[in-house]
Amino acid sequence: MAKSFAPRVAKKQRKTIDLSENLTRDLIKLADDRLLKGAKLDEILIKDIIVKEQVRTKFNDSSLKELSANIKVNGLIQPLVLHKSKKGYTLICGERRYRAMSLINMKKCPCFVLDNKTEEELMAIQFSENSSREALHYIDKADGILNYQIATKASERKICSALGISKSEVHRSLLIARMPKKLREAAKVHNIEKYVLLELDALEKSPLKTKLMKSVLGGDIIKRSQLKKAISSGTINAGKKKATGAKKKVTKKPALPKGLTASAFLKAMNMKSKDLKLDKKTKEILKTLVEETKDMVDQ
Repeated sequence: MAKSFAPRVAKKQRKTIDLSENLTRDLIKLADDRLLKGAKLDEILIKDIIVKEQVRTKFNDSSLKELSANIKVNGLIQPLVLHKSKKGYTLICGERRYRAMSLINMKKCPCFVLDNKTEEELMAIQFSENSSREALHYIDKADGILNYQIATKASERKICSALGISKSEVHRSLLIARMPKKLREAAKVHNIEKYVLLELDALEKSPLKTKLMKSVLGGDIIKRSQLKKAISSGTINAGKKKATGAKKKVTKKPALPKGLTASAFLKAMNMKSKDLKLDKKTKEILKTLVEETKDMVDQ
């Protein structure tokens, strides 16, 4: 029996499916399930929660107010994640929810309480949880990845596995995290696209780069297209360094005396060498010189 095939569809009409978002979400969920294993659900007084520096440092005020209103009506659906130690209960995940509950003066809330977790495990939980919720600013994400690398001494490949993100994203994030503080702060204030920072950083030091840096810090350049336009009107190319190799030496042909042909010149040299009283060795050298001169003139 002959097989039946679906009709051919033009390339422009074919539908594409982006699996990256679902894949990232699944990886984060797997990381959460593994790292949150053994957590105990309990109600904790909000005043007893210790809040230290988190991965997320940029919060949207209107979004917090909306979340507060939602929690007031429906309660806290997703518990906070805390780590119990001798110092008390330290907040690991859920600072947005913590801030939102503080706005409506809640007294206590449900929390997943962890204990006996390593610093490496706590950082991985914190990073994955923040990445899976309200869009984490790429500067905060970069800082989180760098802090994780510093704390764990992990390679980029190990960071990919632990945090569930691609190697290229890890590499770009580490580049951004090591950029000047004033540039990273400007990126948050002016909502500058991350590729503006990456392409600006790739430029070699020059007066144009200094000028572009001032424009980026001031918020005049916030999009990649604006940066490309500014670069194209300058004198250097983005991401390309000048070649440092030695220039190829160009050998110029020797110029003959004005009005003298090549054949006449060689003939005169031969005649003159015969008239001179020279020893055998000197004659051989002169003969060789005449032959080399002939070759150069004939090229």
